[in-house]
Amino acid sequence: MSADRKLVKVRIGTEDYALRSDRPEAYTRAVAEHVDRALREILGSGAIVESHKAAVLAALAIADELFQERRIQADMAERLERLAAELARLLPPAKRRSTAAFATSGDDT
Repeated sequence: MSADRKLVKVRIGTEDYALRSDRPEAYTRAVAEHVDRALREILGSGAIVESHKAAVLAALAIADELFQERRIQADMAERLERLAAELARLLPPAKRRSTAAFATSGDDT
Protein backbone atom coordinates (compact mmCIF):
# COMPACT_ATOMS: atom_id res chain seq x y z
CA MET A 1 0.00 0.00 0.00
CA SER A 2 1.39 3.38 -0.97
CA ALA A 3 2.21 5.87 1.77
CA ASP A 4 0.73 8.76 -0.20
CA ARG A 5 -2.80 7.31 -0.21
CA LYS A 6 -5.32 9.70 1.28
CA LEU A 7 -8.47 8.85 3.18
CA VAL A 8 -11.56 10.39 1.57
CA LYS A 9 -14.97 10.07 3.17
CA VAL A 10 -17.87 9.90 0.72
CA ARG A 11 -21.55 9.00 0.74
CA ILE A 12 -22.99 6.72 -1.92
CA GLY A 13 -26.68 6.03 -1.61
CA THR A 14 -27.39 5.82 2.08
CA GLU A 15 -23.97 4.47 3.04
CA ASP A 16 -20.83 6.30 4.13
CA TYR A 17 -17.49 5.03 2.82
CA ALA A 18 -13.93 5.82 3.82
CA LEU A 19 -11.93 5.37 0.62
CA ARG A 20 -8.14 5.26 0.45
CA SER A 21 -6.83 6.57 -2.83
CA ASP A 22 -3.60 7.85 -4.34
CA ARG A 23 -5.70 10.06 -6.65
CA PRO A 24 -6.46 13.68 -5.76
CA GLU A 25 -9.29 14.05 -3.25
CA ALA A 26 -11.41 16.04 -5.71
CA TYR A 27 -11.10 13.25 -8.27
CA THR A 28 -12.09 10.58 -5.74
CA ARG A 29 -15.09 12.66 -4.68
CA ALA A 30 -16.12 13.20 -8.31
CA VAL A 31 -15.98 9.45 -9.00
CA ALA A 32 -18.03 8.71 -5.88
CA GLU A 33 -20.56 11.39 -6.87
CA HIS A 34 -20.86 9.83 -10.32
CA VAL A 35 -21.60 6.43 -8.78
CA ASP A 36 -24.04 8.00 -6.31
CA ARG A 37 -25.83 9.83 -9.14
CA ALA A 38 -26.15 6.60 -11.17
CA LEU A 39 -27.48 4.76 -8.11
CA ARG A 40 -30.00 7.52 -7.34
CA GLU A 41 -31.23 7.46 -10.95
CA ILE A 42 -31.89 3.72 -10.70
CA LEU A 43 -33.55 4.01 -7.29
CA GLY A 44 -35.54 7.03 -8.45
CA SER A 45 -37.05 5.09 -11.33
CA GLY A 46 -39.24 3.25 -8.84
CA ALA A 47 -38.64 -0.11 -10.50
CA ILE A 48 -36.11 -1.44 -8.00
CA VAL A 49 -36.44 -1.56 -4.23
CA GLU A 50 -33.48 -3.76 -3.30
CA SER A 51 -30.34 -1.67 -3.01
CA HIS A 52 -27.96 -4.44 -4.09
CA LYS A 53 -29.89 -4.85 -7.36
CA ALA A 54 -29.90 -1.09 -7.86
CA ALA A 55 -26.12 -1.07 -7.31
CA VAL A 56 -25.68 -3.74 -10.00
CA LEU A 57 -27.85 -1.79 -12.44
CA ALA A 58 -25.92 1.40 -11.66
CA ALA A 59 -22.67 -0.46 -12.31
CA LEU A 60 -24.06 -1.69 -15.63
CA ALA A 61 -25.05 1.87 -16.59
CA ILE A 62 -21.54 3.13 -15.76
CA ALA A 63 -19.95 0.24 -17.67
CA ASP A 64 -22.18 1.10 -20.63
CA GLU A 65 -20.89 4.69 -20.50
CA LEU A 66 -17.33 3.37 -20.49
CA PHE A 67 -17.91 1.04 -23.43
CA GLN A 68 -19.58 3.80 -25.44
CA GLU A 69 -16.65 6.16 -24.80
CA ARG A 70 -14.16 3.46 -25.80
CA ARG A 71 -16.05 2.93 -29.05
CA ILE A 72 -16.05 6.67 -29.72
CA GLN A 73 -12.29 6.80 -29.11
CA ALA A 74 -11.67 3.80 -31.38
CA ASP A 75 -13.79 5.37 -34.12
CA MET A 76 -11.89 8.64 -33.76
CA ALA A 77 -8.54 6.83 -33.93
CA GLU A 78 -9.64 5.07 -37.13
CA ARG A 79 -10.75 8.36 -38.67
CA LEU A 80 -7.44 10.01 -37.73
CA GLU A 81 -5.47 7.13 -39.24
CA ARG A 82 -7.42 7.42 -42.50
CA LEU A 83 -6.89 11.19 -42.53
CA ALA A 84 -3.16 10.75 -41.87
CA ALA A 85 -2.94 8.28 -44.76
CA GLU A 86 -4.75 10.71 -47.07
CA LEU A 87 -2.47 13.55 -46.05
CA ALA A 88 0.64 11.37 -46.48
CA ARG A 89 -0.34 10.75 -50.10
CA LEU A 90 -0.21 14.51 -50.66
CA LEU A 91 3.37 14.76 -49.37
CA PRO A 92 6.40 14.47 -51.62
CA PRO A 93 7.69 10.86 -51.84
CA ALA A 94 10.72 11.55 -49.61
CA LYS A 95 8.49 12.85 -46.83
CA ARG A 96 6.09 9.93 -47.13
CA ARG A 97 8.70 7.42 -46.06
CA SER A 98 9.69 9.34 -42.92
CA THR A 99 6.05 9.92 -42.03
CA ALA A 100 5.22 6.22 -42.49
CA ALA A 101 8.12 5.24 -40.22
CA PHE A 102 6.84 7.64 -37.56
CA ALA A 103 3.26 6.36 -37.83
CA THR A 104 4.37 2.74 -37.34
CA SER A 105 6.90 3.39 -34.57
CA GLY A 106 4.68 1.46 -32.13
CA ASP A 107 4.24 4.36 -29.69
CA ASP A 108 0.81 3.71 -28.15
CA THR A 109 0.78 6.62 -25.71
